[in-house]
Amino acid sequence: MTYDQQKRIMDLVVASVLIIAFLPFWIIVPLLIFFDSGWPVIFTHRRVGKDGIDFELFKFRSMVLNADEILHQKNHKLLEQFKNGDWKIAAKDDPRITPLGRFLRSFTVDEFPQLFNVLKGEMSMVGPRAYVRKELEEQSKKYPETKKYIPHILSVKPGVTGPWQTSGRNEIPFAQRAKMDAEYASKKEIESDLLILLRTPKAMLSKW
Repeated sequence: MTYDQQKRIMDLVVASVLIIAFLPFWIIVPLLIFFDSGWPVIFTHRRVGKDGIDFELFKFRSMVLNADEILHQKNHKLLEQFKNGDWKIAAKDDPRITPLGRFLRSFTVDEFPQLFNVLKGEMSMVGPRAYVRKELEEQSKKYPETKKYIPHILSVKPGVTGPWQTSGRNEIPFAQRAKMDAEYASKKEIESDLLILLRTPKAMLSKW
């Protein structure tokens, strides 16, 4: 059995088990979001997948309804802060995130719907970060040395979790994240995937 076949079986089994195990969340969290800030309760965002093909990534909505407008049209200072932080900004400093959204993010609950991306075959349980296309373009200009990593990153499916998320270095800059993602993509070892999966709960708990 090839690595890709082993990994697909692992993805289907783990995602299905987690969806069933967290069944109450699929009822409670949407209700909380609806009563807090209305519909929709699921947020979709276009990301770059394997072979550079875009897909819609699913998340529980943790931001206000007009979050994109706030970032790109109404708050240029926030946009620059976002870009200067390697396309990341602390939740406590982001006015787009609702109080409930901060709570969901602190427990990584907002990312649970990505399990359905895994079932659809767009993502894997373990893989590189699911990057935004514009993020890849701008960051590779900011860090030219990372251009050689992009083809490796896009040669595999992005993951719900991955090497740098479980390394205790979540705040590392893009250049180091891209290198770690590319090194992971080049390995293609099911043992490495299983080890990252086992490390993920501890990494989630460390955010608390």
